[in-house]
Amino acid sequence: MTPDTATLMAHYNHHMNIRLYQAAGRLPTLELHRNRGAFFGSLFSTLNHIAVGDSVWLHRFAAHPQAGALRAALAEVPHPTSLQQPLADSLPALHRYRERLDRLIVDWADTLTEAQLTAPLSYRNMAGQPQCKRFAHLVQHFFNHQTHHRGQASTLLYQAGEDVGVTDLVAVVPDLLPS
Repeated sequence: MTPDTATLMAHYNHHMNIRLYQAAGRLPTLELHRNRGAFFGSLFSTLNHIAVGDSVWLHRFAAHPQAGALRAALAEVPHPTSLQQPLADSLPALHRYRERLDRLIVDWADTLTEAQLTAPLSYRNMAGQPQCKRFAHLVQHFFNHQTHHRGQASTLLYQAGEDVGVTDLVAVVPDLLPS
């Protein structure tokens, strides 16, 4: 993971979340909450879990010594204690929360440096066990986790009759050919 890759992934994350929430917004509430047999059951619960995971990891990342701006930005963002903790009771409310997170993620990713990414980060996992891992690997996991569960969400949307279209990262990678 490099600072440039983190920035690319933050923008990809934001781009895909816009598309997922637009597609989810076209579904009736009953379809959003229908248990489709996914790991988190419904599309709504899957979208909530992605936001929970992002919130948990951002709070962990804010413990990095050089993350003062992120710490300040997270002051009013909930710190979930469960991977299924409800963050909102409706799709519009969850979408507002998601947009706030995506702005924080893009702004934070733009500040990352090589020196930060090579440093270790100590934190506690959800079971309270102490961990210490290379920060770059944790940032890579953060973005991989989002992509993994967005894949599940796009499948749930497709099952409900909504196609989000191309979800490949390459669709947002800037083209270097002269125009």
